[in-house]
Amino acid sequence: MKMLWSGAALAVCALGLAAGISQATEVWSTVAEKPYVVKVRPRPGTQAKDVWAEGELAANAADVQAVLRDVDAYRHWMPYVKESRLLKELPDEGQLTYTRLDLPVVSARDYISNVVLESKLAEDGSGVFAQRWQAEPDAIPQRRGTVRLRLNEGSWHVEPRGEEKSHAVYRFTVDPAGSIPGFLARMGQKDAVADTFRAVEKRARQHAESREREAH
Repeated sequence: MKMLWSGAALAVCALGLAAGISQATEVWSTVAEKPYVVKVRPRPGTQAKDVWAEGELAANAADVQAVLRDVDAYRHWMPYVKESRLLKELPDEGQLTYTRLDLPVVSARDYISNVVLESKLAEDGSGVFAQRWQAEPDAIPQRRGTVRLRLNEGSWHVEPRGEEKSHAVYRFTVDPAGSIPGFLARMGQKDAVADTFRAVEKRARQHAESREREAH
């Protein structure tokens, strides 16, 4: 959601979408256009929804890449993330990660992600940062009192748009596992995606400030 469905507000979004959208077709339906475009469609044969979100971030793409790759730090800034850690480094800079979500009203959820780094920015900041992930639910034993998410896949695609701007596309599919209250359905469709984008942007800008202090 690490994200990576690597953000947990997205988990709330998926929870809401799974509960709140009915009689959908298999084409993309736009549920928000500002400040970020958010589209959804049903995943055939499941209760899950595919989500496509994209928009501009007021942050350098290299800083966005850095914070999205730092799974251990997610618990300090990503909405609803209670625990996050790197379980194992995988070949070609891949990662096996663990995330536990502390969500309002419903039971805690957790997930294990196999994260594949498809491309990264060059040293001069050019290029594209792209990573994708899929669930590895049986990689470690399930915890008592925590619901394990078994369908969780997605991707980040980030391109530079100048010195302090970038364009991000965030796609994910999550089966939230279990019944979801109506208020989560309402908040999940738009607000949680926007919260995740804002959190990434804020953390990336903090990373840039820290990098500049170290440089001086």
